[in-house]
Amino acid sequence: MPHYTTTEQVMFFDTDIGGVVHNIAYLRMIETCRTLLAEEVGFDLKEMSETQIFPVVARTEIDYRKPATLGDRLAITGTIAEHTRTSFWCEFEVRNAENPDTLYITCRQKLAVVQMPQGRPVRIPAEVISLLKEEA
Repeated sequence: MPHYTTTEQVMFFDTDIGGVVHNIAYLRMIETCRTLLAEEVGFDLKEMSETQIFPVVARTEIDYRKPATLGDRLAITGTIAEHTRTSFWCEFEVRNAENPDTLYITCRQKLAVVQMPQGRPVRIPAEVISLLKEEA
């Protein structure tokens, strides 16, 4: 299945007073990875802006395994795990980039493809489905 990996270094603004990565920072990192993964399978940012058809997060499941801390270098890997006509699931792992055996979090997100501004579900574009099938 299609996958994409991004890297981030934990900065001060990613952490709480104890130097531990805050949950919202993980979601921001996942958002970056997910957006680039979506581009890889045909959800072009400029085209989405023109067509007003967007993949929208409908559900997030996240398991915190171990806290990342200030200065850690993280590898965020996203994979498109499955899809239907109007939605798809992405799975993510956040690991230590220098020691990949260290797993910080796992996450699953369901995305629905919607036409804006109505917010109505639509089918995943055919060109995206063909890229998903090529990678399977």
